[in-house]
Amino acid sequence: MEALLEHFITQSAIYSLVAIMLVAFFESLALVGLILPGTVMMAALGALIGSGEVNFWHAWLAGIVGCLLGDWISFWLGWRFKGPLHRWSFMKKNKALLDKTEHALHQHSVFTILVGRFVGPTRPLIPMVAGMLDLPIRKFLPPNIVGCLLWPPFYFLPGILAGAAIDIPADMQSGNFKWLLLLTALLLWLACWLCWRLWRAGKSGVDRLTNYLPRRRLLWLAPGTLVVAVAAAIALAQHPLMPIYLNILGDVIRGH
Repeated sequence: MEALLEHFITQSAIYSLVAIMLVAFFESLALVGLILPGTVMMAALGALIGSGEVNFWHAWLAGIVGCLLGDWISFWLGWRFKGPLHRWSFMKKNKALLDKTEHALHQHSVFTILVGRFVGPTRPLIPMVAGMLDLPIRKFLPPNIVGCLLWPPFYFLPGILAGAAIDIPADMQSGNFKWLLLLTALLLWLACWLCWRLWRAGKSGVDRLTNYLPRRRLLWLAPGTLVVAVAAAIALAQHPLMPIYLNILGDVIRGH
């Protein structure tokens, strides 16, 4: 099935753009995004952009359209069916997440709508809950539009970086460079995640990871990982193939 899908989207740029729009749409659609592996799919589609098979700007536009449609339909569903949704058994089982989302929208609606688009569990919930709370359109639209403008390239980025690396000329150093690129990306992601955990420590409830990553451990683990990630990034920047890689990324962004 995966091979068939890959064959489908690589046959035509139009098919790829339609796939991007649909993934962004379903990833944003109320509740559907909770079960869809949209992050992985967007990264995979980003690899097509990085390899030059899909135009970056066209893909960005397709992602924006999908995001906006998914969010606006979700907002309308929440507004139109707020009564039945509150009584729905699925919503009752996830009452804790729903209550947190409602509280965040009451306290900081603009910030929650904007930042929530980049957080997996809340992305498909926030527009629907905003509709259920009868949040005014004038408060919902501006941060929603900004979030939908920024979200596609952010989630394309891992795939773009990987796809561009494929076009690096094969020589004795290309293998080392690609491994260093992967290691740097993973370390930076891990460092950001650990710093986020440290910042959230004490502000949120206890979860399964708290026993393994208590605040006292995060106090040295987060900055330590960040230092290692920065060192890897410096080593990557000084690699002889970095100018070639940056030139490939530049061509991707320019749509060449």
